[in-house]
Amino acid sequence: MSRIEFMQGNIACAEGALAAGCSFFGGYPITPSTEIAEHMAKKLPKLGRTFIQMEDEIASISAIIGASWTGARAMTATSGPGFSLMMENLGYAIMTETPCVIVNIQRGGPSTGQPTMSAQGDMMQCRFGSHGDISIIALTPSSVQEMYELTVKAFNLADRFRCPVFVMSDETIGHMRERITIPDEVEITQRKPLLKGRLPFEPEDDMIPGFPVFGEGHRVHVTGLTHDMRGYPDTTNHETHATLVKRLVNKIESKKYEIADYDLVNPEAEVVFVTYGPATRTVRQLMKNRSDLKIGHLNLRMVWPFPEKLLYEFENAKAFIVPEMNLGQISREVERHTDVRVVSVPKIGGEIHTTEELLKAMEDFI
Repeated sequence: MSRIEFMQGNIACAEGALAAGCSFFGGYPITPSTEIAEHMAKKLPKLGRTFIQMEDEIASISAIIGASWTGARAMTATSGPGFSLMMENLGYAIMTETPCVIVNIQRGGPSTGQPTMSAQGDMMQCRFGSHGDISIIALTPSSVQEMYELTVKAFNLADRFRCPVFVMSDETIGHMRERITIPDEVEITQRKPLLKGRLPFEPEDDMIPGFPVFGEGHRVHVTGLTHDMRGYPDTTNHETHATLVKRLVNKIESKKYEIADYDLVNPEAEVVFVTYGPATRTVRQLMKNRSDLKIGHLNLRMVWPFPEKLLYEFENAKAFIVPEMNLGQISREVERHTDVRVVSVPKIGGEIHTTEELLKAMEDFI
């Protein structure tokens, strides 16, 4: 059974988190993500769970990291400037293998930029903003329905891979209102416990250690320093550092095609759009308006880790067209993995692409 509702994207994100069992939200209100915090503030206490409005975004991500170590499914939500403040502790969450969900409802930047306008300018910051060699998982919804579903998925991936997971949405999807189907219950991936006799950072066959929850019989040292499998700092041993960091990267990269989430349409096409987020909707409308044109489409619901082999599914491709609400961040990633011509269609200022703009990009190429 399920129910139908008419819902805003940000509310769908919050409802997805609640359905996924989110038991702790720590956040600081910032446009255009604020409705997520407001909704969580209304709902979590009534469910016997915890909402805390933190003093800033540094405190917000610190709070969810701490909550996760007590066994909570923890989330925060933010936008542009707040996302930048979280970068140092993002690295801490990666290094300490802390499951948590970070939602970024993107707006125009740099700095405080355009608080009420849409953008996708944080895609590379999400991937490379924190220091050191890292890999991350980032989901990119293009509808209100996907805001709900991918938020649930983010929690499951965070617990499966024992890492922070991003929902990289934007003002367009966050403030959009659409019909949405909400299931009575959702699938929940249980966090893998630390087995008796195992060390708290000792990887199992899948390169992921079990998670030792504070207060459940484990005494664990948790540090952002390079550490051994006990969690004790070991900062001058090059082998310890190389082994640890390679494992943190490979536990995600080695599974990227298993967890890749995408739509692939018309693989025989010569002109292929590669999209994520709002541009997906424009491409689908263009394909509907111009069914006489053979248009290929790769829609990425998960941009990071980037599934480059999917580009090779379009064996006849003569051009990949990448419309984005930035100056071409992911188009450069596409370009890095193919010899086929890549046409970037950047757009900033807050408005989404029109079908006419995408059709012109096609015609210019043809």
